[in-house]
Amino acid sequence: MKIKVKVENGGVIPSYSKEGDAGLDLTAVNLVFDAESGFYEYDTGLSVEIPVGYVGLLYPRSSLSKMNLLLANHVGVIDSNYRGNIKVRFKKINIHVEKIYKVGDRVAQLIISACPKVEFDKVDSLDDTARGSDGFGSTGN
Repeated sequence: MKIKVKVENGGVIPSYSKEGDAGLDLTAVNLVFDAESGFYEYDTGLSVEIPVGYVGLLYPRSSLSKMNLLLANHVGVIDSNYRGNIKVRFKKINIHVEKIYKVGDRVAQLIISACPKVEFDKVDSLDDTARGSDGFGSTGN
């Protein structure tokens, strides 16, 4: 699949680090800290044209576990009609620890996924399954 990408301010075209990777790495070209909200906002310098019927999903990289940050919205959604810059926001976990991403670091990953349109059909009951309505902790963990 080919996706149009607009590159500005030294943006780096997303790429896979290794064969078989699902996520394309996104590199920070700018960092702004908003003291009022406490967010660290990384600009990627990229805008994309995701085809209708698909969605871009922004996930943290595994390296986030080494940082003192959490992805602010946990998973970012880039709709097919969005044409603005891809930005990634993080919130500090511990205000006394300074370990954060720097400009030039790979800060998130982008996964492009099919996103079918669905319609809901209101019913009075659903088909039975072995799991049924067992929810949180239903597998014993």
